[in-house]
Amino acid sequence: MTNAILEVEGIRKRFGGITAVDGVSFEVREGEILGIIGPNGCGKSTLFNCILGQLRPTEGKVRVDGRVTTGMRPCELNRLGVSRTFQLLQVFPQLSVRENLILAGQEHKGGMARRLFGPRDAGLGPDADRMIAFFKLDHLAHQRAGGLSYGQQKLLDAAMAFMAGPRLVLLDEPAGGVNLTMLSNLKERLKAINAEQGATFVVIEHNMDFVMSLCTRVIVLAEGKVLAEGTPAEVRANGQVIEAYLGH
Repeated sequence: MTNAILEVEGIRKRFGGITAVDGVSFEVREGEILGIIGPNGCGKSTLFNCILGQLRPTEGKVRVDGRVTTGMRPCELNRLGVSRTFQLLQVFPQLSVRENLILAGQEHKGGMARRLFGPRDAGLGPDADRMIAFFKLDHLAHQRAGGLSYGQQKLLDAAMAFMAGPRLVLLDEPAGGVNLTMLSNLKERLKAINAEQGATFVVIEHNMDFVMSLCTRVIVLAEGKVLAEGTPAEVRANGQVIEAYLGH
């Protein structure tokens, strides 16, 4: 049995009289890829934001490596090795691919003294080059991020999330708006970073085929609650899921 990196216990989030997340509990084990799916309005994004410090849950606890992190700010979670991507891209369009990666690494490594008096790349150049090679962005390394296609920017965004070797990455709809070729590249690289580096991550996504072919375990949310949990095959075969979400 692998250790749980993330534990979510009874998370509930109310906005006035509306309960957006209603007593959700799950854990993420070291080295796994967990998918969280559900129809629009089921509470996925609210749950993510409660875990990641953008929102404070009304009830419940979040733990990272056994430490209670409920209500911690995102910058504090960064220092604990928790990284994320957003639905809206967070790349810096005027900077090159390599510079974006170095900047992402600085969020997790090194203090102000290292930034002021250390080398220009904060000593992160070799790490950035390795990540560029891993995500197969070599031919784009010195291009401005703003000049890349949307799919290439999504690939860069994912690379930035993994730049500092985090304990846990939460990916918010990484497949959104990406064409099939780039989507295949992204999925292949995410599988590779999990297999080769033991990266642990959680994906919330609307693209069912992407989730089912990438994730080792899937949780289905409906009306703010966990409707089902299991392997992709088990979830696909679940009658409640078919009725509530899959529709086929």
